[in-house]
Amino acid sequence: MLGKLLLCCGLLVATCGFSLAETEIGKAAPNFTLPDTSGKEWSLANFKGKYVVLEWYNPDCPFVGKHYRSGNMQGLQKEFTSKGVVWLSIDSSAPGEEGNYPPGKLNEISARVGAARTALLLDPDGKVGRLYGAKTTPDMYIINPTGILVYKGAIDNKRSTDPADVKTATNYVKSALQAVMTGKTVSTTDTQPYGCSVKYSSN
Repeated sequence: MLGKLLLCCGLLVATCGFSLAETEIGKAAPNFTLPDTSGKEWSLANFKGKYVVLEWYNPDCPFVGKHYRSGNMQGLQKEFTSKGVVWLSIDSSAPGEEGNYPPGKLNEISARVGAARTALLLDPDGKVGRLYGAKTTPDMYIINPTGILVYKGAIDNKRSTDPADVKTATNYVKSALQAVMTGKTVSTTDTQPYGCSVKYSSN
């Protein structure tokens, strides 16, 4: 059943007809500028000196829903933004595709689920998603204060849509942030993300 769900969600992205870049752990995270749902421009370069989390987001994806229905994603957002981490959710769904909504609707969804991110950024042409090689929603990236990528991949090790699995999962994002923010080495830096394929434009 899970296999069918994964296929329906478009987890297998090799046949999408376009190529994705690949970011590397230990290398500088690519800079970008995107608008948020209120029209304000956000540039990664402005956050040197801070930890930054990038979360690829699609409100209609059941894997994203798992982490918001359980309160897991909001809990992480609240915990780490309170410590000065910049948390940027990025919606790369193309117009006409699942997860692409007008900014006002996205704000309504955010308010309903109690999202505590720093900003929700809009990437409808998929340029930033492709730049990072974002494959699924969610797909997570952690950037350290010098702009170096220190983690990329899955949010945790329970590749399901069941909110109950959050309680027993190993949360890679939380572990990585706790490690780097206390001067420790990140034990797991690169994992295979899981979820729905990012709904890029075919152009």
